[in-house]
Amino acid sequence: MGQDVRSPQGPRCIALVGPFQSGKTTLLEAILARTGAIKNAGSVDAGTSVGDASPEARHHKMGVGLSAATTTFMGDSYTFIDCPGSVEFAHDMRAALPAVDAAVVVCEADEKKLPQLQIILRELEDLGIPRFLFLNKIDRANKRIRETLATLQPASRVPLVLRQIPIWNDELIEGFVDLALERAFVYREHKPSEVITLEGGDLDREKEARFSMLEKLADHDDALMEQLLEDIQPPRDAVFDDLARELREGLICPVLLGAAARENGVLRLMKALRHESPGVVETAKRLGAPSQKEALAYVFKTLHLQHGGKLSLVRLLAGHLDDGATLQSSSGEAGRVSGILAVNGAHDTKRAAAEAGETIALGKLDAIKTGDTLSGGKTAPAALVQIAPAPPVLAMSLSAADRKDDVKLGQALLRLNEEDPSLTMIQNQRTHDIVLWGQGEMHLRVALERLRDRFGVNVKSQPPAIGYQETIRKSITQRGRHKKQSGGHGQFGDVVLEIKPMPRGSGFEFHEKVVGGAVPKNYIGAVEEGVVDGLAKGPLGFPVIDVEVTLIDGSYHSVDSSDLAFRTAARIGMSEALPECQPVLLEPIHMVEIVCPTEATAKINAILSARRGQILGFDTREGWPGWDCVRATMPEAEIGDLIVELRSATAGAGGFTRQFDRMAEVTGRAADQIIAAHRVAA
Repeated sequence: MGQDVRSPQGPRCIALVGPFQSGKTTLLEAILARTGAIKNAGSVDAGTSVGDASPEARHHKMGVGLSAATTTFMGDSYTFIDCPGSVEFAHDMRAALPAVDAAVVVCEADEKKLPQLQIILRELEDLGIPRFLFLNKIDRANKRIRETLATLQPASRVPLVLRQIPIWNDELIEGFVDLALERAFVYREHKPSEVITLEGGDLDREKEARFSMLEKLADHDDALMEQLLEDIQPPRDAVFDDLARELREGLICPVLLGAAARENGVLRLMKALRHESPGVVETAKRLGAPSQKEALAYVFKTLHLQHGGKLSLVRLLAGHLDDGATLQSSSGEAGRVSGILAVNGAHDTKRAAAEAGETIALGKLDAIKTGDTLSGGKTAPAALVQIAPAPPVLAMSLSAADRKDDVKLGQALLRLNEEDPSLTMIQNQRTHDIVLWGQGEMHLRVALERLRDRFGVNVKSQPPAIGYQETIRKSITQRGRHKKQSGGHGQFGDVVLEIKPMPRGSGFEFHEKVVGGAVPKNYIGAVEEGVVDGLAKGPLGFPVIDVEVTLIDGSYHSVDSSDLAFRTAARIGMSEALPECQPVLLEPIHMVEIVCPTEATAKINAILSARRGQILGFDTREGWPGWDCVRATMPEAEIGDLIVELRSATAGAGGFTRQFDRMAEVTGRAADQIIAAHRVAA
């Protein structure tokens, strides 16, 4: 058993990733229980798990943010980062992945989750992160393992290599054979598996499966290929060396079996991680980190605790870090560490120092943000990682339930955005509401819960206002006159305006053709301001665009005329003219690009048509076998909750991007309904 004498790689950091509800948090519980970090495994349903410990995760019984927990196995330290499975909370996973040495992709034999699995594997492949596939819930399997592997293989760009095969007893799986170790084990619930002797058909299956595994390894090892061709059994150590090397080089993805809820397959997984996954030295090299004696760290998560202030979760990639040390950030900021904490779910313990490889939390680095690279040197380090959030897909308009909480709401939103950069806040200049953009319905719901429960701000929410505008179809010449006498100086302004429609997308133009000084030059600017005031809200209730206004005549009074009088006269002229110019409603049209699994394309086309979308065409998604890309134009009003329907039709895997295209006329009953609804809301 040469694999048990390999030198340790130092403290390891491992990501647990996988589709929604595949059992990642349950696997973390099983690992912590089997390695002695906790007495008994907790349960997601019972709200007793180390992972998913936030009130929001407990309430929804799902991961809504990453959890980190540390344990030891065979003398080595491991920190596991349990990443949310929902695509709505995927930014946490993307920010954490660069810091890890390897990933365990937890999945099950469910064809519906294949697109989600493909998305996650693609992230890992693109980042060059070594990965194991842990086929969970094997106790519920109703397919032979080769069929399952054939189902899952399209999700991976590299071969999925079986490390184990199940031992069947009638229709139930009672254990497994480790193909590299050439040993058979029978499961014992919540206890280590027992070694048994293989015989008969099981032995034949083992030999066939082992040969298949060796064949895949031999694709990248000429010496092993020669041994197989000459029917020579390769040394066991050489097989383990090949498994470790090809895993680290991203040439294969080994597949392990288990049932996390029963703690089956956990120790084999831990041994594979111990002997085959790389350590922090190789991870730092993968990130292009410079070799240095000073501390070098990467910030993968920011937390604002209700009573403990700001925490930055970091992976120490090199060097030694003491509490109280000053760190330089790649963003140009500096901060002094105020507390080093070991991470273990919600139970963090203080440390005096940390060493390379350890995953820790640093206290009160107020200027430091997620994605920063930190250095103990005297100069700011180069950023090792750039993590851009996915474009947001759903929005809601927010305002504080109590106006006195407006400032408090703004501060809370800034903290939320620090914790989760995939939330975006935009101030609506017209309504003065804050528009909160996120990655989906649950993402925004959790954000509101955090605002209320953690930051003590109650908010009112509603769908954001649609950017309707209006324009005109008819030209008109209109006089605007403002005359007011109230003792002393009065007010007098008189303008004649020529108002014309312009081509769509032209915006607004103002000209003056006054002759003979009918309106003095010093009042022309005030006239333009009055025209702009008049266009701010047209007769239909919306801003007016694509209009050309020319000042052609007017009159003034040497004493009573002023900037204010001419501005008011121009505004009056516009408000009287626009209803006579055949106003028409305009709605924003966006170009929408949807990516979805091919089997869902017909459903997507139907959804687009039902939402007044005009399908421009679709094609296969480049580099994504089994996926399509559908392009369409769609009114902004119909895009609102499109993502909810889209995710429902694609088992949570579909997504879209959008870009403003043009303004288009709305007429008839649809226009009447929009105008009436706007008047009621106003």
